[in-house]
Amino acid sequence: MSARSVSLLLTAVLVVYFVLLGGRAVALFRDGSPVALGLGVGVVLLPLVGAWVVWSTLRFGVRTQELGRRLAAEEGLPDTSDLPLMPSGRVDRAAADEFFEQFRAETEAAPEDWRSWYRLAVAYDVAGDRGRARDSMRKALELAD
Repeated sequence: MSARSVSLLLTAVLVVYFVLLGGRAVALFRDGSPVALGLGVGVVLLPLVGAWVVWSTLRFGVRTQELGRRLAAEEGLPDTSDLPLMPSGRVDRAAADEFFEQFRAETEAAPEDWRSWYRLAVAYDVAGDRGRARDSMRKALELAD
């Protein structure tokens, strides 16, 4: 199952969950007691926060996919196909570090180019540092706008 299919499935499940929570909130509001009203407000806020998280995550994914297509059209995507893999399927650590250093140097040389930040995000991902990969991708999105 592709990542897109999984994210759409999980989003659908969350929508159902939010609808069910909405029903609970209505029941709490109908009770009328101060405690029930307070809980009802909390139950209403939870799906709103959840919807915002889902929206921002899906938006980030769509925008990064769009940048990836642009970079692929320019034939500028980094090639990871020749990196040696460990039995676990992860890239060999030494190869990942070498791959990362190449794109770190590129980004230092061209810090205002979204393409270098996109490639750096891929390098961080290959190295297993997903947090910095997301930060670098956010920088690429910011520069591309």
